[in-house]
Amino acid sequence: MDTPIEELTFEDALKELERIVGRLESGEATLDESIRLYERGDRLRQRCAERLDAAQARIEAIRLDAEGKAVGTRPFQAG
Repeated sequence: MDTPIEELTFEDALKELERIVGRLESGEATLDESIRLYERGDRLRQRCAERLDAAQARIEAIRLDAEGKAVGTRPFQAG
């Protein structure tokens, strides 16, 4: 939990976020610890969202012609 968030991989950040949620849900953390955990968890959530957005921007959708043949790619459009 001491590793700077910017240095964590997406998977490591997500695992740590899951541990934080578990600790918070257990009700065993003191108020001060809960606040500290919540703040780090929020930064981890933000980091994961940024990484997912970056990955999504790199995905390309395959364009098909009228016969269903691939004719190129275009940037992925969410939604």
